[in-house]
Amino acid sequence: MTQPMVWGVGTSDYGLLPDRRVESLAWEAVAEAVRDAGIGPGEIDAVIVGSVFGPPGVATRVQRGLGLPGIPMWTIENACASGTSAYHEAVEAVRLGRFGCVLVLGVDQMSTLFSGAIVPEATDPEGASSLPLPGLYALQAQRYVGEFGVTPEQLAAVAVKNKRNGLDNPRAQLRTAAPTIEEVLASRMIAEPLTLLQCCPTSDGAGAAIIGPDRGHRDDLIVEASAMVSGALWDQRSADVWGYASVARAAERAFAQAGRTPAEIDVLEVHDAFTIGEILTLEALGIAPRGKGAELAPSGHTARDGAQPVNPSGGLLSRGHPLGATGTAQLAEIAWQLRGRAGARQVARHGVGLVETMGGGAAGMDGNACVVTILSTQP
Repeated sequence: MTQPMVWGVGTSDYGLLPDRRVESLAWEAVAEAVRDAGIGPGEIDAVIVGSVFGPPGVATRVQRGLGLPGIPMWTIENACASGTSAYHEAVEAVRLGRFGCVLVLGVDQMSTLFSGAIVPEATDPEGASSLPLPGLYALQAQRYVGEFGVTPEQLAAVAVKNKRNGLDNPRAQLRTAAPTIEEVLASRMIAEPLTLLQCCPTSDGAGAAIIGPDRGHRDDLIVEASAMVSGALWDQRSADVWGYASVARAAERAFAQAGRTPAEIDVLEVHDAFTIGEILTLEALGIAPRGKGAELAPSGHTARDGAQPVNPSGGLLSRGHPLGATGTAQLAEIAWQLRGRAGARQVARHGVGLVETMGGGAAGMDGNACVVTILSTQP
């Protein structure tokens, strides 16, 4: 077995970019990742693309523009976890010696397809009843309000924290003044109890990573673990709210692979498409006990200067959420943090980082897929 490493990362800007071609977003991210890795394009052995709404042949279109004909290339669609699913496959390909250097790309352009929430699949019960993802996450929040006494102020505190972090991220989509809890709660109701400022925006963007074996470079990051799980059957008889169990399964595998506990993680980038998403994810990861995740943001535990900073990039709530590109943006942020190159948003302790991305949308499942990866600096 070969030890997989992250050699380089890169992203485009994130925002509403309807006039940009998908390929140009991808090339921007790939060019930065290649420069960061210190390699030439000819050293790339394979390309794996994560995309949900990309045009047919999106990987081939990108490959054509990069001038890399003839090497293996394929596309993965795993809802919001598409980018990290592509990364997971690259990690395994390097680990098993199938390829020596793999380019991972996540890319999506949402602004040309949706003006609001993603339209649910009409053949699913959710689609037939007009229940888009904001409504599904709102049901999670309602369950936690009723079962654990989570308050509107605790939900809003997640948005305040992440939007404040996003102010220092020059590539983030939303960089207006950080709102107060009162302003978050006063924003337009989307799906009770989730208000507009508790929901991620429609976004375009791309992120890339170069995965290869250990080559002795100090800046390369160790992939201690990468775990991907698919969704399991879920309905009204399930003990957990939608999405919780898939994150917990992936987390259990990742921590077992790395031989670490949740307390050893210094900095995290997690899937906060909605404020309740960050709360549930941190519980499923073991950062907080069941029912206590809502206390982390108000207490300062997950603040940039807290014990375990979460989403110092601003998360999906600030950076944006171009589905296939979200996981690769999370990877890039953790790489910058672990190298101590995150600028004004740099956290103090940055030896071990974790990325979690959960994708959902298929009715009757507790998520389409979830990826949890743990990275660390070299000793």
